[in-house]
Amino acid sequence: MPNTIQWVAVLSILAAVVYKGIVYPALISPLAKIPNAHWSVPVSPVWMLWRRFRMQNNRTIQAAHERLGPVVRLGPSEISINCVDGGIKSVYTGGFEKHEWYPRVFGSLGTVSMFTMIGSKPHSIRKRMLSNIYSKSTLQTSPNLQLVSKTVILDRLLPLLQQTAESGESLDVHDLNQGLTMDFVSGYLFGLRNGTNHVQDHSYRKHWLHMYLCRKPFEFYHQEMPYLDGWMKCLGLRVIPKYCDEANSMLDAWALDLCNKAEQSLASTDPAIEPIVYKQLKQSLDKQAAKEGVTPNRKHQLNDIACEMYDQLTAGFETSAVGLTYLMWQLSRHPEIQNRLREELRTLDPVIRIPGSNELPSPKSIDSLPLLDAIITETLRLHAPIPGIQPRVTPVPSCSLAGYDNIPPGIRVNAQAYSLHRNPEVFPDPECWQPKRWLKAENTPEELEERRRWFWAFGSGGRMCVGSNLALQETKLVAAAIYSNFRTTIVNDDGIEAIDAYTVHPRGEKLILRFEKV
Repeated sequence: MPNTIQWVAVLSILAAVVYKGIVYPALISPLAKIPNAHWSVPVSPVWMLWRRFRMQNNRTIQAAHERLGPVVRLGPSEISINCVDGGIKSVYTGGFEKHEWYPRVFGSLGTVSMFTMIGSKPHSIRKRMLSNIYSKSTLQTSPNLQLVSKTVILDRLLPLLQQTAESGESLDVHDLNQGLTMDFVSGYLFGLRNGTNHVQDHSYRKHWLHMYLCRKPFEFYHQEMPYLDGWMKCLGLRVIPKYCDEANSMLDAWALDLCNKAEQSLASTDPAIEPIVYKQLKQSLDKQAAKEGVTPNRKHQLNDIACEMYDQLTAGFETSAVGLTYLMWQLSRHPEIQNRLREELRTLDPVIRIPGSNELPSPKSIDSLPLLDAIITETLRLHAPIPGIQPRVTPVPSCSLAGYDNIPPGIRVNAQAYSLHRNPEVFPDPECWQPKRWLKAENTPEELEERRRWFWAFGSGGRMCVGSNLALQETKLVAAAIYSNFRTTIVNDDGIEAIDAYTVHPRGEKLILRFEKV
């Protein structure tokens, strides 16, 4: 009798495990109706984890959508969507909360930034503090950003390119773009005097980029296996090298140093000194503390501000640099479009000239150029700097997505710009770079509206990129300044294809161009 009871108990436990781990997820769960990217995904995340480990996430998901449609299952509790109605409109405009994936990857200084906050309420509070300072109207009229733009373009970038053109030497523009965008963003966040000068300080730029980029190959462990490194350390082993910790510490110290410099400049209203974004956040946090009747802990507040500024600075420089690199690559491959752009740029008043220009055309006039806007939009479509997944969590009690009902709560649901931008019904011949897709003269209003609904380089909804206007304004200005003065041709674009990751860069980490004065 005791043996029979034991066997019944064992078989009951085994049956429960089989039901819960195999039968229910594969056959009964509402997710069972969703097409599987691989036969194993209803019962195991290993198939997708392996592809992410091998940096094949974006293309793997895209291939699954091409085979199976707008919704695919990637794991026992993970799905991917690739449509607007019933897809990104429901998830991202509908306010699904962020997945814990974000603070695992992007947290710093022991806290989280607006981008990494999981809850919608703290995010919306922080965003209200900063949204005005990043609005298009503020950016286009800001004396602070105007001075940053003049200094970076007229004093740093164009003289360097003039020297390069006169010498006949070639230039790694991807390396340069990373310094250029860092100078723009840091100058606006912390004040021109307190910001970086990576364009002219080449050696420090190389050192800083090494610190920043050396950690990138190990992001997978933070994203998908956050406890593995801790477990391995208990055994005296590491999956993330010690030098990554050292680089993180140095970058944290660097961010705090920038904030300390900005703190000392708070009283200034001089556009060359005033840390306009830092000041906005600092004053807003002080007002919030006063409203709540609490005395802020200055150390904690400084860490909060430094984390926020570091996140905006690194995201802003990295993505804009990638966008500029691919823009210059495509224009160098298409001299006929480069010539048409140059003709359009000659309509600016004043035209940007080196030597000779002391002023820049207004941001509003640059923003109104249709071909320049189309070139940049198409570059961001085909070469989105952040093409990877944007994980959210399905809400309680359930939801419906793209025709599938009763999707349970707590399911990780992702969309990615890489796939949304490659829908051939919206973007015919999607792998081809065609700026004419975005020109009013060559498309119907309905075609343009539909393409903009699917354009997702900056996300959508309340969580879309707060710095999108700054990124577009600086990118348009840099492109206008360069192609008003120079013709670019390719010297070496080996490895120009993008890595397959959340944030991308050329696999070869370079683009060598030659500049010819026009």
